Amino acid sequence: MDRGQTGVRPRNDSIVLDFTYQGQRCRETLRVKPTKTAMKEASRKREAILYEIAMGTFDYGVHFPYSKNALKFAKNKAALITVESALKSWVKLAEKRCQHSTIRDYNSAIYHHLIPNFGHLSLDEFTVAHVYEWLETINISNKRVNNVLGPLRQALQEAFYDGHIDQNPMDRFRYLSPDTREPQPFNHDEISRILNQLDGQERNLIQFAFWSGLRTSELIALRWEDVDFPNNRFYVRTAIVRQREKTTKTTSGIRTVELQPAAKEALESQSEFTKGNHRVFNDPTTDQPWKGDHIIRKRIWIPALDQAKVEYRNPYQTRHTYASVLLSMGKNPMWVAQQMGHKDWGMIRKVYGRWIEA
Repeated sequence: MDRGQTGVRPRNDSIVLDFTYQGQRCRETLRVKPTKTAMKEASRKREAILYEIAMGTFDYGVHFPYSKNALKFAKNKAALITVESALKSWVKLAEKRCQHSTIRDYNSAIYHHLIPNFGHLSLDEFTVAHVYEWLETINISNKRVNNVLGPLRQALQEAFYDGHIDQNPMDRFRYLSPDTREPQPFNHDEISRILNQLDGQERNLIQFAFWSGLRTSELIALRWEDVDFPNNRFYVRTAIVRQREKTTKTTSGIRTVELQPAAKEALESQSEFTKGNHRVFNDPTTDQPWKGDHIIRKRIWIPALDQAKVEYRNPYQTRHTYASVLLSMGKNPMWVAQQMGHKDWGMIRKVYGRWIEA
């Protein structure tokens, strides 16, 4: 075995090539046993590399596609990075700045939709046409489509900032218009019939939901320290999402809400059960804070509507009911928006326009 060939040497069960490219010393490993024949082939490969470097035609990625230097020296970096690797790198960085529930949503989009459909493509191959082709094969809401594509758009933007691509192909894709769902608020008779099917803590919970306008995640996170009876108000500061406490959905979601009479009545009744506890509302079967809205929906909400013979609507309609009642009473839409945690009254105008007095 000839061990004296310049720039080519054996190392254990492989061969190392040594050469200089763009003023930097490079060492690349060939995963082959260093036999005499293999060493000669490696020497020829090195000579070819030196010739291509001299002629200005050397492409690092062609000779060593899996080397970390391939990306560093590549003339077309986008050809060496897959959509899958771009997404995984991006979400790893996002974990440092985003809440746990947000990362769960990102990973759901990445591993259930994005990687299975686009992960195999290189950044050089991916175009917005692939997204439109994918849209033809799915049956999910526009809002969900936008949420799924969010991580892809951001991962490609990161690749653009890093200089791996010249432009973000997702800039050519417009977010889809969210599906408009007409609110289906409950009338006073339906509210009364529903509450009549409940008692104790369950009735207090649902009654407060109807007259506070809280999202369920905010409702189950409400603390007694957030209730200010003397000033007839309460504060919304936290939410429970997937059994984890977090801040509210948006900055505007942190708010002060006026206690409506029926909401105050529910809290006063609830104080008999949990006043010495941290949370206002407990699951009466465990005497512990509620773990999630799905339990409330299955154990309380669905049976109550069924027994009351009220057409089923999801629990979020208690929030719509709160808004529509206040607007029908002639309350200022800007004030209603603030009570509900909207940053402005645009959403109120768009969703609840027919309840606003002219």
